[in-house]
Amino acid sequence: MDLEHVLRGRVPRPGGFDDVVVTVSSGQVTDVRSPASDDPESSGIFLPGLVDIHNHGGGGASFHSTSSDEIAVAAGVHHAAGTTTLLASTVTDAPDRLLEVVASLATAAETGLIAGIHMEGPFLAHSCRGAHDPDLLMAPDVGLTRELLAAGRGHLRVMTLAADLPGADEVAAVLAEAGAVVALGHTAATATQARAFLAGPGSLVTHLFNGMPPAHHRDPGPVLGSLGAAGVGDACVELIADGIHLADETVRAVMSMVPGSVVLVTDAMAAAAMADGDYQLGPLSVEVRSGVARVADGTGNGSIAGGTSRLLDQVRRHAAAGIDLAMLMKAASARPASVVGVDAGRLDVGARADLVVCDESLQPVRVMRGGVWLSS
Repeated sequence: MDLEHVLRGRVPRPGGFDDVVVTVSSGQVTDVRSPASDDPESSGIFLPGLVDIHNHGGGGASFHSTSSDEIAVAAGVHHAAGTTTLLASTVTDAPDRLLEVVASLATAAETGLIAGIHMEGPFLAHSCRGAHDPDLLMAPDVGLTRELLAAGRGHLRVMTLAADLPGADEVAAVLAEAGAVVALGHTAATATQARAFLAGPGSLVTHLFNGMPPAHHRDPGPVLGSLGAAGVGDACVELIADGIHLADETVRAVMSMVPGSVVLVTDAMAAAAMADGDYQLGPLSVEVRSGVARVADGTGNGSIAGGTSRLLDQVRRHAAAGIDLAMLMKAASARPASVVGVDAGRLDVGARADLVVCDESLQPVRVMRGGVWLSS
């Protein structure tokens, strides 16, 4: 028997909140209205389920896996924290292994556990590889791309490419033809190359600033090329706004410059929601100390190797610093959903009932996914 939920809460709007009553039935939002005198008291701040389009794992588990149990653990950790929709991200690996992982993730997508796949690698620039095994990076390969698309069975939604590599345009064309989003990332492209790529097949920038040379006023590179593209509506830019990958003021500046083009992502890996320790990111060993994940290279100062936050952590961090909550939520819900073609991240009539009930400090109290409470 279907259970109807009638819930009252405060929904963020630019500059403040609206007091609303949300009705949920059969897993969907069926009504959103102003409260009446006989409605229940407000139960907190209501946020639409968050949408993370760049996520490698959490809870000690990785999405770069062929184990359905491991994939479920990783997804569950983020679902419970309010990220009700996510893309599972892969890392650079041997082609045969990538095909196996993508096929396993496609199965998870078919069950509704995840919303699709974001392939980060193997077509990345050696000089900007970050936490990707240099021995496994490859030149862009149309044949392998077609195999990966086939293994993904329609669920490969994003692939990150280095636009400066020979063959990137050909791979981008194959991806675009298949309906996948082409993302610019881990690249040493010039600003001109970046702008051209994003004016053409590309429409997303993978973790802006990270995995690319720093901007210089006489050598703007992919950072300013990407911001220029975002400024004219050619692309959205991912920001890992966890205070580790980017300074808080950098996040504030980008959100001020291109407010309609920012997508918040975690780039989370297995250590998200876990204690410090030793973990894996695909084929690479990673050490996490004080919440910072780095490639274990024996120095303690290896490349940053993904994040340990969950998406609501980033929203909370920057809301506390004074960025408008409605703006942050747009960047963490409806906009990323729109970028990858997923109907999620909104509290509107007809939407899937994904709802995060938070207290006044934006800590999650209850999470509803598809009309079902996950936590209480």
